Amino acid sequence: MPDDVEEALPRAVALSWGVAEHPQRGPKRELSIERIVDTAIELADAEGLPAVSMSRIAGELGFTTMSLYRYVTSKDDVLALMQDAVCAIPIPPDHELDRRADGAHDWRQGLRRWAMATIEVMREHPWFPDIPINGIPLMPNNLAVLDWGLREMRALPLSDAEKMSTALLLSSYARAVGVVERDVTRSRQADGPPAYGEAFTAALAELVTPERFPDLAPLVASGTYADADGGEQDDFAFGLDRILDGIERYVAERGGEAPAAAAPLPEPVPRDKAVREAAKARREAESRLREARKREREAIARARERAAR
Repeated sequence: MPDDVEEALPRAVALSWGVAEHPQRGPKRELSIERIVDTAIELADAEGLPAVSMSRIAGELGFTTMSLYRYVTSKDDVLALMQDAVCAIPIPPDHELDRRADGAHDWRQGLRRWAMATIEVMREHPWFPDIPINGIPLMPNNLAVLDWGLREMRALPLSDAEKMSTALLLSSYARAVGVVERDVTRSRQADGPPAYGEAFTAALAELVTPERFPDLAPLVASGTYADADGGEQDDFAFGLDRILDGIERYVAERGGEAPAAAAPLPEPVPRDKAVREAAKARREAESRLREARKREREAIARARERAAR
């Protein structure tokens, strides 16, 4: 790799692509960029992004803070590498693209899966959106995810700029919903579940009157406004499908495929305590699965480290 390539890239980007010069490691290979980044991710997962500092990482690894600067130039490098590392998600190969009943590529379902991947990263690593976006993606894992999204639009009659705008629209929506979901979850964990029972609804209805809030009052009276579990409505899926509806209509107007027939609306789920408890159990099971996946990744990383010695 020419030296000018490394010089043209920020240090963290060069490190992520493996084109930066690495320091000579000792015979025991005790410290590496991978160990620094993995430790930083573990700290952030357990205690949040504020817990990540060069001194804290060094302490967890049993090294001096200055020893870390042989590998990275700043904490910003570590944050950028952390962000790219957690974007190393499974990407479906070409032969596993979603297909419609007629065998054609189901780009809607493909983009839906792509957007959901953003939510999953944020669920596993709630600190992810706390790292500011400083520009276009430059690191390999970020670019691989973007490439996946563009592949789902490969056959659509859109210009390159329109495809990039579509990717930005969907990823921004998923990121915004993910932040709200994360913040609500944190609030509930700190304060406990909100007591949105009948007494609360009745008290709120006394304040939100039809005279002052003519369109909100009926939602408060029905309990929809204060429904902590969201009832049968999946807000993220609803909004995502409306965005995809708009893209599909735009594609049709550009001479692409005609919009598919609208799928029948699902039968409303009763507002029942058993349904809410089942939904809660599902979320807890998903949380345990994410923890199991994290432990698996850690075990793989340790196995690779042992094999490299």
